[in-house]
Amino acid sequence: MSSALVWCVAAVLLVTVSSAWGASPRAPVNVAFGRNYVPTWAFDHIKYLNGGTELQLYLDKYTGTGFQSKGSYLFGHFSMQMKLPAGDSAGTVTAFYLSSQNSEHDEIDFEFLGNRSGNPYILQTNVFTGGKGDREQRIYLWFDPTKEYHSYSVLWNLYQVVFFVDNIPIRVFKNLKDLGVKFPFNQPMKIYSSLWNADDWATRGGLEKTDWSKAPFIASYKSFHVDGCEASVEAKYCATQGKRWWDQKDFQDLDAYQYRRLKWVREKWTIYNYCTDRVRYPNMSPECVRDKDA
Repeated sequence: MSSALVWCVAAVLLVTVSSAWGASPRAPVNVAFGRNYVPTWAFDHIKYLNGGTELQLYLDKYTGTGFQSKGSYLFGHFSMQMKLPAGDSAGTVTAFYLSSQNSEHDEIDFEFLGNRSGNPYILQTNVFTGGKGDREQRIYLWFDPTKEYHSYSVLWNLYQVVFFVDNIPIRVFKNLKDLGVKFPFNQPMKIYSSLWNADDWATRGGLEKTDWSKAPFIASYKSFHVDGCEASVEAKYCATQGKRWWDQKDFQDLDAYQYRRLKWVREKWTIYNYCTDRVRYPNMSPECVRDKDA
């Protein structure tokens, strides 16, 4: 075999391997809470551990609590490691989300819905664009989120929003402006997290109420990673658009391996998907049809 042919075969193999595996988001950088975040309410229900590298939120019958990012961001990669309230957590919600700050707001949600002892947590995700949400998807997790820390992250660029759990994609919301589907692209968002009582809806549609004899409920956090394009609230574009790692071709879509993992989540762990709810939506939403998310 000629040397030219050998190099040609090697190049084809390299491209094949690269396209098969693609690129995962860059590894989060572990930083202390105070680097990127500030508390927002009920400061006495927040406990700092290990020099501020870990944080605990407390919920009791008087109040919950929460925190937010110091900056606003237009695209990026945002991650936290979390350990959810253990035991009988029915009625509680632990939230990690991004949101802009106007009436027609954009929002990207992780919401962990507590449950009675012995029943699994439910992770609900949602995407709001132009003030409209109603795109709920719910899954069970394949581990106990109260035992150890696990990573929850969002990759958001001009092409897609991807929700990850331990670097496994559990949901993708694509930019499908050609179908008339709004996409969050021009409203900088802050990052928020909170622990609060929502027993009017969180567990079995509000049938299960919070048992305050089990309080305080405690959510733990560490690794407060933010890698985003920081922008003023009024900004309509990122000054470095197209130059950051998350803008590059490898991050404009999932690769084949990531799609297989997403399919695994959809088939094995999904318990509700607005795309398949013909009672609420007699006609499937266009993004569901394009993404075959049903």
